Amino acid sequence: MFITKKHLPRRTFLKGAGVTLALPLLEAMIPASTALAQTAARPYPRFVGIFYPHGMAPGHWEMPAGKLPEKLSTIMEPLTRVKDQSVVLGGLWSRSAEPPPGTTGSDHWVAAAYLTGHKPRKTTGSDSSVFSATIDQQIAQKIGQTSLMPSLQVAVEDPGTNSSSCGEGYSCSYTNSISWVELPKEKNQLDNEIRTKPLPMELNPQVVFERLFGSGATPELRAARMQQSRSILDGLMSNLAGLKKNLGASDKRVVDQYTDEVAEIERRLKLAAQASTSVPKMDEPSGIPALYDDHIKLHYDLITLAFQTDITRVATLLGARDLTGKSYPFPKGEWFPNGGTSVSFHGGSHHGDNPATMATYAQLNRYHVSTMAYLAEKMKNTPDGDGTLLDHSLIMYGTNMGNSNQHQHYDVPHILVGGANGRLKGGRFINYERKTVTTSNLLLSVLDMYDIHKEKQGDDSTGRLTEL
Repeated sequence: MFITKKHLPRRTFLKGAGVTLALPLLEAMIPASTALAQTAARPYPRFVGIFYPHGMAPGHWEMPAGKLPEKLSTIMEPLTRVKDQSVVLGGLWSRSAEPPPGTTGSDHWVAAAYLTGHKPRKTTGSDSSVFSATIDQQIAQKIGQTSLMPSLQVAVEDPGTNSSSCGEGYSCSYTNSISWVELPKEKNQLDNEIRTKPLPMELNPQVVFERLFGSGATPELRAARMQQSRSILDGLMSNLAGLKKNLGASDKRVVDQYTDEVAEIERRLKLAAQASTSVPKMDEPSGIPALYDDHIKLHYDLITLAFQTDITRVATLLGARDLTGKSYPFPKGEWFPNGGTSVSFHGGSHHGDNPATMATYAQLNRYHVSTMAYLAEKMKNTPDGDGTLLDHSLIMYGTNMGNSNQHQHYDVPHILVGGANGRLKGGRFINYERKTVTTSNLLLSVLDMYDIHKEKQGDDSTGRLTEL
């Protein structure tokens, strides 16, 4: 792809009072007569890791191996509009989430194993560790060091706790975060010893928004802006007007669409903050929407904007905590024509292998997948260089159980969505023979897509998923 335009630096920012606003990729950022892949504007393959505990209802997500059928399974049907860029994986074995021999229940406290393939150290103290950085942080180390924010971690259920132990002798850090970073070596540390620490998962979209678009502002300036009901864009309008004078029609539309998105998210955050004052006081920060659906979609909108502006290239989302009793109102719409409310998440996961109860639980799994499909479709509709954000990204959605009623950690479903810069062929269901291929092998394969080539990842990797 060759474009002849005036050259604008990729790292272009607009600055106002307490605000630094990064711009999305524009045609004017690509030097005249230069192949996109040879420029600094070459899209990096972004990464999103999404985790939900408690598996999926057996019999409601599987499909015949091979090309995805025209009508997807009940749980996977919300992926219909991104089916050509989706790969559903079956038969995987999450050995790193299994309880140690002779114990029960401890597999509820190992969400941190999802992106490491390591069984966490059993401890409630400060020596908690997952024995390697999670793959999102390895990817961030590879491609995120030149972006403003190497990675972004968000959650949709409060990960806070007043206890050091969440159960069975395991630190709460293992279920509060799915992103762990490797710590620098200390003087007396063994060469083969790796120490890690969890990265906090941000619950409040308002905080995420300020981190992305309010860098450099003091708390006083932010408070004053909120009190005056001003948008962060107000102080940038003259700069925006000057910038647009030198842009082509296509770039002007991109800038207008981008600023409209920022303003819309601000509007929704403001409504959420106002709503929080009219309900009883809760142990949640103000500005968090009351509805889960609004909450998670705000996070996904912010991730999309952060990718579009190259503020960050790596994000993780913790969709729920283990043993959560949360239930979810289904938004009335395409995938839930009659709306409704789900069973409690953990309660529904213990469906007793009863067909009717499993079908009810499948509707909850379908809802969770539909929120991820919202992100995928938004990224698919966002231009990025010579394609879309989804073309240049990989979304990995997974869990650590198969049949959660029996706490089985085999036949575990995972979903990959996106083009990963041409490294993933979509439209397929790949099913592996039971207890032969571990989730650690999937992690190795994902790292390969980001040119991170290792011999081993986790406790039990044995090779790559060659079918990918």
